[in-house]
Amino acid sequence: LAHGDIVDGTVVRVDPDEVLVDIGAKSEGVISNRELSARGEAPVVLNPGDDVKVYVVQPENEDGNVVLSLRKGRAEGIWQAVAQKESEGEILDAEVREQNKGGLIVNIMGLRGFLPSSQVARQFSGNLMELVGTKIAVAAALITLLLVLAAVLAPWIAPYDPFDLRQLNLLDSHLPPAWLADGDPRYLLGTDDQGRDVLSTILYGSRISLSVGALAVGLAAALGIVLGLIAGYAGGFLEALIMRIADVQLTFPAILIALLIDGTGRALFGAHRNETLEFWVLVLSIGLSFWVQYARTVRGSTLVEKSKDYVLAARLIGIHPAKILFRHVLPNVLGPVLVIATINLALAIITEATLSFLGVGLPPTQPSLGTLIRIGNNFLFAGEWWIAIFPGITLALLVVAINLLGDWLRDALNPRLR
Repeated sequence: LAHGDIVDGTVVRVDPDEVLVDIGAKSEGVISNRELSARGEAPVVLNPGDDVKVYVVQPENEDGNVVLSLRKGRAEGIWQAVAQKESEGEILDAEVREQNKGGLIVNIMGLRGFLPSSQVARQFSGNLMELVGTKIAVAAALITLLLVLAAVLAPWIAPYDPFDLRQLNLLDSHLPPAWLADGDPRYLLGTDDQGRDVLSTILYGSRISLSVGALAVGLAAALGIVLGLIAGYAGGFLEALIMRIADVQLTFPAILIALLIDGTGRALFGAHRNETLEFWVLVLSIGLSFWVQYARTVRGSTLVEKSKDYVLAARLIGIHPAKILFRHVLPNVLGPVLVIATINLALAIITEATLSFLGVGLPPTQPSLGTLIRIGNNFLFAGEWWIAIFPGITLALLVVAINLLGDWLRDALNPRLR
């Protein structure tokens, strides 16, 4: 059988929801009263033994039956609508009904469809090919990869260790880049006021900035996801409390929240502060200023997911709510979270640089990019521009590249935005 075929059949059984029709060749078809009623059509009124002429809507549905219709218009209309949407390049909404090793069984406009595993893999590879085909995205990916690798491999590729006082010489301070007059070939980008190689401090500073940004984003994401899942699933007073706290925090800029938390940490620990403690206070202050976006996004997605059949079924058989949230709901709400995390990584790095530039970030003995810019700013008008300009260029390239990758990731995870 194929779509559009006209077959003769005999009514075998009439149920409240459907009519079972014998169409010969050991095949049975169904005419759904519920589906016809939902479309504003009159339910089928038939009796067992009636001979009918029916149209094939779908050769086989998810139950293994042939989907039939007494009306040719409806049989052709569904397939015409699907074909038209496909020809126009429109994305069709599909509901996953079953997953197996071969692929996904989906429901599209009431019709059964099958998406093989190779097609799912091809969708991912298509996104990668789209990335390769976009020059801006390629440039952003290469710059991000280069800067991240340089930061990770700083102990091995940096010409000098800026933390090793034995390698510092104050007589080498304030040297310009190697290609300028009075430059020293040993210091490609010049030196700062302590005689540290600017290139080495940039590599180590990028390492610190990326570490602070990644840890702060991880903290914000973990806190926001947990609170968002709880608010969306529990509802009621708990949801209202979490969302009102989020609304209050949104009225303040993130940098002010970070300044408040950082200042509180400094006041609490006072003279007991050290470099490690200041690092974690900075991570905490930035992380706690960014959790709201994750919480609001995850809450909205959870409100949608908790009304779906798989959640209702899990609750019906008595699965613990925590297991439902973190094993079943969480994987279905992570798409938007990945996009927010990518963009927030750039924001966290900027926030760390801002705090360090203001003098409330990491100390000069642990120079991040923001600290290097602050130190260089003191000598900018003395003509020693390289101390601030090169770290500033590195910071700008890193942030812009990560933002561009975040934009691509957003489009890749949401085909409607392409």
